[in-house]
Amino acid sequence: MKNILILILLITNLLTHTSAQEDPEAKSTKKIDETTFEEKEQKLIDYSNIKNVLINDGLEKQQEQREKLVKQIKVERKSISKDKYFYPTEEDFWDFISELWLVKNAQILSWDFPKPEYGIDVAFKNLLEKLGYFNKHFKILIVNTPTVVHFGLPAGKDSYIFLLSLPFVRSLDLTKVDIALVLLEDFFRLESKTFINNLKVDTTILGTNFYDTEVKKDFIQTVLKNYSRVIFDEGFDFQQQYEVTKEMDRVLKSDPALWGAYFRVINKIDKFIKSDLLYQKYLKIYPSPELQIQWLSPKKKVI
Repeated sequence: MKNILILILLITNLLTHTSAQEDPEAKSTKKIDETTFEEKEQKLIDYSNIKNVLINDGLEKQQEQREKLVKQIKVERKSISKDKYFYPTEEDFWDFISELWLVKNAQILSWDFPKPEYGIDVAFKNLLEKLGYFNKHFKILIVNTPTVVHFGLPAGKDSYIFLLSLPFVRSLDLTKVDIALVLLEDFFRLESKTFINNLKVDTTILGTNFYDTEVKKDFIQTVLKNYSRVIFDEGFDFQQQYEVTKEMDRVLKSDPALWGAYFRVINKIDKFIKSDLLYQKYLKIYPSPELQIQWLSPKKKVI
């Protein structure tokens, strides 16, 4: 027992002496030491030299348990540390990146201006639920610019952000029902992930761990750059526009009043963009309302 007391005193003195030698000023700048007491003890004491003492006092098994504990602590610490190095999941990422893009393009979009409550969100929610789309979460951001007429951005599972141009709505004198139908097109594009596919970025890293790999620092900038490319310049192709038009046709066919309202809105847009040069870029983003009218029109039977 005397040997054990001596051993404990030696360990205590050694740990105290080590702590006392640290520079107080250096502590504030040093990284926090997460090493446990057991690990420090394991490093400082060479138990192989005192093995006979441990055996004589019947403490060999206790030391083996202590060594196992230290190994377990190291494994757990690595696991905890590794958990800090995850890319965001796809659900979290799209909400974050869409809002980041909106902030970075605030000056172009001019969304930060005083505006009344238009009630568009209520009208759109009612339309979705009337068509059987429940538990959908969305925000409608009114922008005071013709640069982006209307557009849908992903914001996670069953969540969306819609952009809507106030000058465009006023110029066409669109009703709440008209606006809801325009947004419904954007909704279907998001549901089919057409926008995400058009970004042409590799999103396989989302939700993965980069603890043992080099972090892809340029990933966010690449996604933001492609957001701008699709929203401002390229939009959707003819095939994608055809698919969303036929989906609108299929869904609205059961309600002739809504189908008729949608058909009239497309006609309004077609005539408007042909007469106002400010909106000529609309055709690049959403190709040919004129073709949409043809796709929606009943085919004439040849007798």
